[in-house]
Amino acid sequence: MRNDKDNIIVKKTFDFALDIIDYSEKLRSLKKFEMTSQLFRSGTSIGANSWEAQNAESSADFIHKFKIAAKEADETNYWIELCKASKYYPDPPAALFSELKSIILIISKIIGTSKRNKFSN
Repeated sequence: MRNDKDNIIVKKTFDFALDIIDYSEKLRSLKKFEMTSQLFRSGTSIGANSWEAQNAESSADFIHKFKIAAKEADETNYWIELCKASKYYPDPPAALFSELKSIILIISKIIGTSKRNKFSN
Protein backbone atom coordinates (compact mmCIF):
# COMPACT_ATOMS: atom_id res chain seq x y z
CA MET A 1 0.00 0.00 0.00
CA ARG A 2 1.29 3.43 -0.93
CA ASN A 3 2.12 5.94 1.74
CA ASP A 4 2.39 9.34 0.06
CA LYS A 5 1.45 11.28 3.19
CA ASP A 6 4.89 12.92 3.37
CA ASN A 7 5.39 13.29 -0.38
CA ILE A 8 4.73 16.99 -0.93
CA ILE A 9 4.29 16.90 -4.71
CA VAL A 10 1.91 13.93 -4.60
CA LYS A 11 -0.17 15.63 -1.91
CA LYS A 12 -0.16 19.06 -3.59
CA THR A 13 -1.12 17.68 -7.00
CA PHE A 14 -3.85 15.49 -5.50
CA ASP A 15 -5.33 18.47 -3.62
CA PHE A 16 -4.98 20.62 -6.75
CA ALA A 17 -6.88 17.99 -8.76
CA LEU A 18 -9.71 18.21 -6.22
CA ASP A 19 -9.78 22.01 -6.67
CA ILE A 20 -9.84 21.55 -10.45
CA ILE A 21 -12.77 19.16 -10.07
CA ASP A 22 -14.63 21.78 -8.02
CA TYR A 23 -14.04 24.53 -10.60
CA SER A 24 -14.85 22.15 -13.45
CA GLU A 25 -18.18 21.33 -11.84
CA LYS A 26 -18.93 25.04 -11.64
CA LEU A 27 -18.16 25.35 -15.36
CA ARG A 28 -20.20 22.24 -16.16
CA SER A 29 -23.21 23.71 -14.33
CA LEU A 30 -22.91 26.72 -16.64
CA LYS A 31 -22.84 24.37 -19.66
CA LYS A 32 -19.24 25.26 -20.53
CA PHE A 33 -18.58 21.67 -21.54
CA GLU A 34 -15.63 22.10 -23.91
CA MET A 35 -13.59 24.16 -21.48
CA THR A 36 -14.60 21.90 -18.60
CA SER A 37 -13.29 18.87 -20.44
CA GLN A 38 -9.96 20.50 -21.37
CA LEU A 39 -9.34 21.89 -17.90
CA PHE A 40 -10.43 18.71 -16.13
CA ARG A 41 -8.13 16.49 -18.19
CA SER A 42 -5.00 18.61 -17.95
CA GLY A 43 -5.54 19.67 -14.33
CA THR A 44 -6.01 16.15 -13.01
CA SER A 45 -3.25 14.73 -15.21
CA ILE A 46 -0.60 16.66 -13.29
CA GLY A 47 -1.28 14.58 -10.21
CA ALA A 48 -1.74 11.35 -12.13
CA ASN A 49 1.72 11.70 -13.68
CA SER A 50 3.31 12.74 -10.37
CA TRP A 51 1.69 9.72 -8.73
CA GLU A 52 2.82 7.41 -11.52
CA ALA A 53 6.40 8.74 -11.27
CA GLN A 54 6.60 7.29 -7.76
CA ASN A 55 6.72 3.83 -9.36
CA ALA A 56 9.04 4.72 -12.22
CA GLU A 57 11.13 1.92 -13.68
CA SER A 58 14.26 4.05 -13.95
CA SER A 59 15.51 7.56 -13.30
CA ALA A 60 14.88 8.36 -16.98
CA ASP A 61 11.28 7.17 -16.60
CA PHE A 62 10.91 9.22 -13.40
CA ILE A 63 12.13 12.36 -15.18
CA HIS A 64 9.91 11.62 -18.18
CA LYS A 65 6.79 11.32 -16.00
CA PHE A 66 7.56 14.66 -14.35
CA LYS A 67 8.19 16.29 -17.73
CA ILE A 68 4.71 15.18 -18.75
CA ALA A 69 3.35 16.59 -15.47
CA ALA A 70 5.13 19.89 -16.24
CA LYS A 71 3.54 20.04 -19.70
CA GLU A 72 0.11 19.33 -18.22
CA ALA A 73 0.68 22.07 -15.64
CA ASP A 74 1.53 24.55 -18.40
CA GLU A 75 -1.58 23.53 -20.32
CA THR A 76 -3.71 23.88 -17.20
CA ASN A 77 -2.28 27.34 -16.64
CA TYR A 78 -3.33 28.26 -20.18
CA TRP A 79 -6.92 27.10 -19.65
CA ILE A 80 -7.39 28.90 -16.34
CA GLU A 81 -5.81 32.07 -17.76
CA LEU A 82 -8.21 31.81 -20.68
CA CYS A 83 -11.17 31.46 -18.31
CA LYS A 84 -9.95 34.47 -16.35
CA ALA A 85 -9.56 36.59 -19.49
CA SER A 86 -12.90 35.66 -21.07
CA LYS A 87 -16.02 37.59 -20.20
CA TYR A 88 -18.02 34.39 -20.73
CA TYR A 89 -16.42 32.40 -17.92
CA PRO A 90 -16.47 32.87 -14.17
CA ASP A 91 -13.16 33.89 -12.64
CA PRO A 92 -11.18 30.90 -11.46
CA PRO A 93 -10.41 30.90 -7.74
CA ALA A 94 -7.17 32.74 -6.95
CA ALA A 95 -5.99 29.64 -5.08
CA LEU A 96 -5.81 27.75 -8.40
CA PHE A 97 -3.19 30.18 -9.68
CA SER A 98 -1.08 30.20 -6.52
CA GLU A 99 -1.20 26.43 -6.09
CA LEU A 100 -0.36 25.82 -9.73
CA LYS A 101 2.60 28.20 -9.52
CA SER A 102 3.87 26.32 -6.47
CA ILE A 103 3.40 22.96 -8.19
CA ILE A 104 5.24 24.14 -11.32
CA LEU A 105 8.19 25.33 -9.21
CA ILE A 106 8.38 22.03 -7.31
CA ILE A 107 8.13 19.93 -10.48
CA SER A 108 10.83 22.05 -12.12
CA LYS A 109 13.08 21.52 -9.11
CA ILE A 110 12.40 17.76 -9.12
CA ILE A 111 13.31 17.52 -12.81
CA GLY A 112 16.47 19.59 -12.41
CA THR A 113 17.67 17.72 -9.34
CA SER A 114 16.88 14.36 -10.90
CA LYS A 115 18.84 15.24 -14.05
CA ARG A 116 21.85 16.37 -12.03
CA ASN A 117 21.73 13.21 -9.91
CA LYS A 118 21.33 10.99 -12.97
CA PHE A 119 24.34 12.46 -14.74
CA SER A 120 26.56 12.75 -11.67
CA ASN A 121 26.37 9.01 -10.91
